[in-house]
Amino acid sequence: MKHGVRAGLPAALATIAVGISFGVLAEPVIGAAGAIVMSIIVYAGSAQFAAVSTLAAGGTAGAAVLAGLLMNARFLPMGIAVAPVLRGGRVRRAAEGQTVVDASWAIASDGKGNFDRELLIGATIPQALAWWTGTALGALGGSLLGDPETLGLDAIFPAFFLGLLVHELRDGRALVAAAIAALLALMLIPAVPAGVPVVAASAAALVGLVRRPA
Repeated sequence: MKHGVRAGLPAALATIAVGISFGVLAEPVIGAAGAIVMSIIVYAGSAQFAAVSTLAAGGTAGAAVLAGLLMNARFLPMGIAVAPVLRGGRVRRAAEGQTVVDASWAIASDGKGNFDRELLIGATIPQALAWWTGTALGALGGSLLGDPETLGLDAIFPAFFLGLLVHELRDGRALVAAAIAALLALMLIPAVPAGVPVVAASAAALVGLVRRPA
């Protein structure tokens, strides 16, 4: 697990920057306390951005929740993949399942469908602390930081996920899945609500079910 903590530190640096950006953007919409509590309870960057953006645009609370759920739909197949290595009864397994975040999932994967439980949990610890700290810094000190875009913080989120993607492109099927996902997302982004392209693009992971010729 110590190795997992060390492996999660580089991702934590990006996470704290994105957390600051979220805190700055969320504070005028749901208040500093609301932003901090949301990060602690929800702990899902893309879903939180989607929910706050929906509220900022005048959407209802229900619409904000739906936007967050759509963004987090990717965790269903990710959770199923990790489930065999989780330990204990339902409550403990559910608690350990909360450590499934994008970077930790990638770090814990061996690229062959197997996952290291200690790496998964360990890598999430510094990221969680970074997300909560970043949110607090952004929400409480946002007036001093100014617009996140002027600092380039808005570019960190997509760059972070691009880095994860490159790490996962280890074979031909992964490349095909990534290409299909990108095509689906590009086609759907102009036509459907936020979050739907993510769900549709996740279907590209089904390429991994195709068996290789013997």
